[in-house]
Amino acid sequence: MQRACFGRQGRPSLAAETSSNASVTSELDIGVIVTQLGGGLALFLYGMRRMTEALKTVAGGGMKALLARLTTNRFTAAIAGAAITAVVQSSSVTTVLIVGFISANLLTLSQSVGVILGANVGTTVTAQIIAFQVYKYGLLMIAAGFFTEVLARRERVRQWGMALMGLGLIFFGMELMSIATGPVRDWPPFIELMRNMRNPLLSIGVGALFTAVVQSSSATTGIVIVLASQGLISLETGIGLIFGANIGTCVTAMLSSFGRPREALQAAWAHVIFNVAGVLAWVFFIPQFADLVRAVSPVTADASALVRAAADTPRQIANAHTIFNIANLVLFIWFTGPLAKLVTRLVPAPPPPEGIQPKYLDDLFLEQPAMALDQTRRELVRLGGYVGSMVEGSLDTAMRGSERDVEALARADDKVDRLYEAIIGYLGRLSQKGLITPQPQYLNDFVGIANYLENIGDVIEKDLLAVAGKRFRKRLVVSPSTAEALEALAEEVCRSYRQALVALESGDPGDAIDVFESKKTVVALADEATALIVARLVAEEPNRMETFEIETEIISIFRRINTLARRIARLAVARHPNAEDLGEGQPREAATPEPPDEIPVRPSE
Repeated sequence: MQRACFGRQGRPSLAAETSSNASVTSELDIGVIVTQLGGGLALFLYGMRRMTEALKTVAGGGMKALLARLTTNRFTAAIAGAAITAVVQSSSVTTVLIVGFISANLLTLSQSVGVILGANVGTTVTAQIIAFQVYKYGLLMIAAGFFTEVLARRERVRQWGMALMGLGLIFFGMELMSIATGPVRDWPPFIELMRNMRNPLLSIGVGALFTAVVQSSSATTGIVIVLASQGLISLETGIGLIFGANIGTCVTAMLSSFGRPREALQAAWAHVIFNVAGVLAWVFFIPQFADLVRAVSPVTADASALVRAAADTPRQIANAHTIFNIANLVLFIWFTGPLAKLVTRLVPAPPPPEGIQPKYLDDLFLEQPAMALDQTRRELVRLGGYVGSMVEGSLDTAMRGSERDVEALARADDKVDRLYEAIIGYLGRLSQKGLITPQPQYLNDFVGIANYLENIGDVIEKDLLAVAGKRFRKRLVVSPSTAEALEALAEEVCRSYRQALVALESGDPGDAIDVFESKKTVVALADEATALIVARLVAEEPNRMETFEIETEIISIFRRINTLARRIARLAVARHPNAEDLGEGQPREAATPEPPDEIPVRPSE
């Protein structure tokens, strides 16, 4: 314990400071202690937040991919949860990923319980690091992280520098708290408090309350280890405080789930049930558990009892934290199914919302940009489905539909407009977050796709329904032969549009090739239909010229829809590594103008 915080010459050693304060408790400066303890805790929490935010930014895509690959069963799901939480040291980030996967039907609630069980194991990494008492490297890490963030040109490197600086702030905050707590070792009121804390229910309550206030179980664990390093608390008291921290962190989960999707509330309840049940399973065996931890932990030789307790107890508390969570994982992993059913009963499915509402978009995901972009892609596919329904029924409405059919198609476009506005607003909020390459490019692509989808809806609502209105007013009738030609054109356009949605959902260039190649077929069918209606100009039919005009407009509209479908497909796969292998339909040229033979796209009004 012969170490100095700010250098060998700048401050007396912690042991000397503790000794000088131990003899005369009246000299104990409460103001200084509170200031150092509060400042150290603030630095610890701020460092934890900075490190978590930076790590989830640079590792978000990798965490999402890991969770997608490893959630095929309860055991691999637990491994994924532990790995992700160990990286970012935030179970809330893991919860965001879980909610996103459940809402996208990529993960069942039963599988998500396995991830939550693993997440508790992942949080023990911080305790293990802190227990090594690497405080002296805090300022060095702060300096290295700061200069990396300031001098680096690449955003990803800057985020890693921010993470390093956050870790340094964690260590430096721990050092300040260690200095603050040293003088109270022989302070009678504190000694009396520690005697009372031997009651496991009291220590659990204190740990739960403190964790609920600071909303960080890692902060509670860190302070417990600091107190142990000063010889201020026993292993049994530390275990009780750790148990309390596991319960207190549930408050954070529940608060963050209010107003969120049903999946978020279910994940929070699963967290609460698991953590509380885990503590109840061990609370009556704390002395035996402490003996087990001492048996498996290293022991400092050739030292006095006080020095040995101060040196060994922090490592023992960290080990107790790890053993407790791993044991609970092994115990409860077999009951993920029943736990999921219980959670489903506690949080039943809500009634469907009135009107059209975003299904996949929630501000909860904005803190995890990789997941927010995935959710946006799914919402775009959903928007594309509404637009596709309009495309599928548009030709029949234009040629044969009643006024009621026209009104139904107009109402469908109103739904498309509302969902479009929600997506654009969501992407606007996401753009304010710390995005790293290629996330800004994905965001811009999604804005373009949303615009094109909304353009298709407007083309149908304004232009095709105008054709239907003209047919009503002048009582025009499309001949069977012309209708057959137009239906062949519309069917090809609908087919290419549906394939564009497949490419949007998968992001795979292979799914977009057929859309790119549809241009030749659409042009050929449009030319055939045009030749047919031109030939029929000489037919002796009433209002032949007016009928020719609406038939020509229908051909123009469906060519325009095909143009927009190809643009959607290009943007949907533009960021895929194999996009450049598509030759002429190369997606990275999505921003370039269409070839001259294309009919220009009218901007949405």
